[in-house]
Amino acid sequence: MGQRARLRLLLCLVVLWVAGLAAADEEGNQDESLESKTLSAEDQVKDHSTGTRVVAGQIFLESGKSDSQSEDEKNYHSQEEEKENVLEELNSLEMSNLLNKDLEEAEVQSPVLTAIGGTADGEPCHFPFLFMEKEYPECTADGREDGRLWCATTYDYKKDQKWGFCETEEQSNKRRQMQEAEDVYQTGMKILNESSKKAQKKEAYQYLLKAADMNHTKAMEKVSYALLFGDYLKQNIQSSKELFEKLTEEGSPKGQMALGFLYASGLGVNSSQAKALVYYTFGALGGNLIAHMILGYRYWVGIGVLPSCESALTHYRLVANHVASDISLTGGTVVQRIRLADEVENPGMASGMLEDDLIQYYQFLAEKGDVQAQVGLGQLHLHGGRGVEQNHQRAFEYFNQAANAGNSHAMAFLGKMYSEGSDVVPQSNETALQYFKKAADMGNPVGQSGLGMAYLYGRGVPVNYELALKYFQKAAEQGWVDGQLQLGSMYYNGIGVKRDYKQALKYFNLASQGGHILAFYNLAQMHATGTGVMRSCHTAVELFKNVCERGRWSERLMTAYNSYKDGDSNSAVVQYLLLAEQGYEVAQSNAAFIFDQKEASIVEENETYPRALLHWNRAASQGYTVARIKLGDYHFYGFGTDVDYETAFIHYRLASEQQHSAQAMFNLGYMHEKGLGIKQDLHLAKRFYDMAAEASPDAQVPVFLALCKLRVIYSLQYVREINIREVFSHVDMDQLLGPEWDLYLMTIIALLLGTIIAYRQRQHQAIPRPAGLRPAVPQQEPPPEHQPPQ
Repeated sequence: MGQRARLRLLLCLVVLWVAGLAAADEEGNQDESLESKTLSAEDQVKDHSTGTRVVAGQIFLESGKSDSQSEDEKNYHSQEEEKENVLEELNSLEMSNLLNKDLEEAEVQSPVLTAIGGTADGEPCHFPFLFMEKEYPECTADGREDGRLWCATTYDYKKDQKWGFCETEEQSNKRRQMQEAEDVYQTGMKILNESSKKAQKKEAYQYLLKAADMNHTKAMEKVSYALLFGDYLKQNIQSSKELFEKLTEEGSPKGQMALGFLYASGLGVNSSQAKALVYYTFGALGGNLIAHMILGYRYWVGIGVLPSCESALTHYRLVANHVASDISLTGGTVVQRIRLADEVENPGMASGMLEDDLIQYYQFLAEKGDVQAQVGLGQLHLHGGRGVEQNHQRAFEYFNQAANAGNSHAMAFLGKMYSEGSDVVPQSNETALQYFKKAADMGNPVGQSGLGMAYLYGRGVPVNYELALKYFQKAAEQGWVDGQLQLGSMYYNGIGVKRDYKQALKYFNLASQGGHILAFYNLAQMHATGTGVMRSCHTAVELFKNVCERGRWSERLMTAYNSYKDGDSNSAVVQYLLLAEQGYEVAQSNAAFIFDQKEASIVEENETYPRALLHWNRAASQGYTVARIKLGDYHFYGFGTDVDYETAFIHYRLASEQQHSAQAMFNLGYMHEKGLGIKQDLHLAKRFYDMAAEASPDAQVPVFLALCKLRVIYSLQYVREINIREVFSHVDMDQLLGPEWDLYLMTIIALLLGTIIAYRQRQHQAIPRPAGLRPAVPQQEPPPEHQPPQ
C-alpha cells in the first residue's frame, strides 16, 4: 500500500513537471510577449524577419524557420528525452495499473436525462427516438398543446408508448416565461433598430421594460443603462443601480462594469475606488471592452492602483485589437469632440457642427447639380459626424449623381461602397473594380488606392503585388492616407518589396498624420514589440489609447452633447462621467465644466466644486490648457479646496510654459504684482504682462490697463521712498529758471486768467434768446444729391 502511495505521488510530480515545461514552451513561443521589456537596447531594435504578423487586419504567414524556432525544437526534444528517462524509472506494470485505476475513478459520467412522470417515470430518455416518422435527437414539445418538453425511453415511441417529461412543471413554466420574455425583447429591439423617431424608440423601450420585468438579462442591461443615462426613459439612478446589482449577481459583465462606474463616481452609492476596481476587474474578466479600457486608463495614470505601463498596455492592446478589426474599407465613424468650456469662452469659435440652415443650403446646391456639394454631402452621410447622421442610402445617391457628372472622387467612393458592401449597396468586386479603374485613370488617389487593394487581395482580378505596390505609391504620393497605410503594410510584411521597417514606419507616420486609425494601431504594435524602433511602452500605450477612443462607444460623446444642448444636464453629466472614466479628456473637461457651472442637480451643491476639481485635474494631466488654468483658479480662490497661492502659481506657470497661455501669463503677472504665492516683483510682473500681450491680441487691452496701473503703483512707490522736502531744498530755482523766474510765472498766470475770462464772456454772448421773440426764418431743404446720409 505504501509503495502504491509513493508511486502515486511520483506520478503527480511528473505530471506537474511536464505541465510546467509545456507552459514555459507556450510562453516562449508567444509573438507579443511582454518579456521583451527586459531586452537590451541593441536587442530591442532588431529585424524581425520571420514569424507571423498582423498588420491592418492582415495576417501574413512566412515560410522557413528562424534560429529561435530551431532552438525551441532542440529544447523540446531534450525535454522529451528527460521525460522518457524519468518514466522508464517507474515500473511499467505498476504504472499502468495505477493509471487505469485513477482514470476509472476520475471518469466523469455524462449526465443521463431521466423521464419525469408519463408512462416511464424514472427511466432514462433514449436519443434519438422515433415519433411520427421523425427522429428527435433531443427533447421536444411536438404533439403537446401545453408546450412541455418530453422524450421517449425507447427508440420507437409508437410501438412501445414509453415516454416521460424532460422537465418539471415549474421548469416548464419558467422556460415558457423566458421564451415569452425573449419574444418581447426581440420585438422591442426590432423597433429600436429599424426606427429613427424618438416616439418609436420610446415605444421600443416599453417592450424592453416588460422583458426586463420578466428577468430577461439582455433587456435588463438595456433598461438599466437607459435609466442611468435617461435614454428614452426617465433618468433614475437608484433604479438602475438595483438592476445593475441584480445583473452582477447573475454574472453579467456589463452589470459589473456599470456597478464599478457607480462606485467610482459616487452616483447612488458612497464612492469607493476599491469596490470600483473590483467590479471593473470582474467586468474585464468577463470580456467587457469598456471595463478593459477603464482599467487601462487607471493603470496608466494610477487611479486606485499603482501606475503600471505594462498593465495599461495589456488592457489597451486588447481593446485596440477589437477596434482595429471593426474598421472597414470605407473607414469608421467620425468622432466629434466638442468642449463646452471652449464654446462658452469663445462663442464665435466653430465647434465643427454644421447648422441645419447650412446643410439645407448644401442640399439645395446638390439638387441643382453642384458636383462638389454632392460629393461633400456623400462623404458626410457615409461617415457621419458634424451633426449629420450616418446614412449609406443618401451617401450612395449623392455619389451616384456626382459620378454620373464625371466626378472621379465620387466614382472612387462608390467603388469603396461596392467593395465593402452594406444593407444598401450589395457587395460586388466587379462593380467596385470598374469604378476604381475609372477614378484611377483620371488620377484620383482614392481610386488608385482602391485598385491597389483589388490587386493586393485579388478582388475581381488576379493577385499582383507589383501592380498593387505601383498604385499604392501613386496614391501615397498624392497624400492619400489609405495608400500610405497599405504601402507601409507592404514594406512591413515584405510583400512585393524587400522588408523594410524604416519605410514602413515612415508611411505609417504619414498615414497617422492624416488621422487613420489603423496607422495608429500599426505604430502602436511596432513600439510595443520593438519592431524596427526602440521599444517604448509609453509611446505604445498613448497610440493604443488613441485607437481605443475611436471605438463605437465614442458615439456617446455626441449623445451627451445633444442632451446638454437640450437642457438635460443630468443626463449629459452622467454620460460624460462614464466617458471620463474611459480616459476621454474632452469628457473629463465637459463633466468638470457642468459641475463648475452648478448645472447638475444629481449631486449635492457642496460636492460640485470638489468633483469639478477632480476632473479638471485629470483633463489637465492630458494637456488641456483651460483645465490647467482652472486648477490655478480653484486654488487661487479656494473652490473645492483651500486657498493655496503657491499651488495656483505652479499651475499658471505650467500653463504658461507648456501651452503658452496668455491667460496664465497675465495671472502670473498679477501674482508678481501683488506678491501672492511669490515675492513681489514689479519688473517680473511687467515682463509677464508683455508676454501675455504678445501671446494673444485679445490680451492687449487688459494688459494696457494693467500696465497703466503698474506705472501708477511704481510712481507712488518711488514717491513714497524719497523725501519731498529734501528734494525741493536741493532745487535752486534761480539757477534752474533764471534770476527773474517769478516774473515769468506771474505773466503766465495773468495770461491764463485773461484766457479764462474771455472764454466765459463768449459763452454768455452765445446764449440764444427765447423762441417766441426770435423771428421765424423759413428753412429750405437742400437738393436731394446734397442731403446728408441718414
